[in-house]
Amino acid sequence: MSSTPIPTVTFITARRINRSLTASAEKRALHYLAERAPTWLTSDQLTLLGLSAQIGAGVAYALARFNKLALLLVILCLILNWLGDSLDGTLARVRHQQRPRYGFYVDHIVDVFGSVALMCGLACSGLLQWQTGIAMLIAFLILSAESYLATYTLSTFELSQGLFGPTELRILLILGNLAALRSPWAHVLGHRFLLFDIGGAIGAASMFVLAVVVTIRHTVELYQQEPLP
Repeated sequence: MSSTPIPTVTFITARRINRSLTASAEKRALHYLAERAPTWLTSDQLTLLGLSAQIGAGVAYALARFNKLALLLVILCLILNWLGDSLDGTLARVRHQQRPRYGFYVDHIVDVFGSVALMCGLACSGLLQWQTGIAMLIAFLILSAESYLATYTLSTFELSQGLFGPTELRILLILGNLAALRSPWAHVLGHRFLLFDIGGAIGAASMFVLAVVVTIRHTVELYQQEPLP
């Protein structure tokens, strides 16, 4: 009895688009680092570094509730997260060791778990109301889900939305941490608010509005590509 052959899986790699403010400089820096990385360093190790650093940032945010100097540890973790999360794919491409399905899946499921850890830590930090932290997390997950669905259906993966991408968000967090080290409060129109509450509310609202806008745009695009007979 002959066995039924296993069909070959055809996978089309999505076109990557990055229009963020730091995209050009970041690409050059990552290629420089990848070309000089030690041979023992692997993409999987970098991915694990990125996840561990993001979880570490969440823990450090929670510790900042008791000692604001923990914000310095958050900054270090964010830098390590950038290194691991950004360099893993570049290293694979430079060494011609791409695993498109594995890499895409692992990289982005790691981002989801890492972002949950980061936002939960921030919500426990006392630097903002926990409701603001949860709102940021929900908006981020909605925007991420839209991005992953668009990647599958349109074969285009947008690493940034407009001029902002993950690197810009890390930079804003670092600047916010430095400001919070001086004072966690901000004054707006004569009222005192937590600095991270203001930034978090703006960030959550912006991500939600952006998710709605790109959802409408991609829905129209897919409808035009697949019109009814």
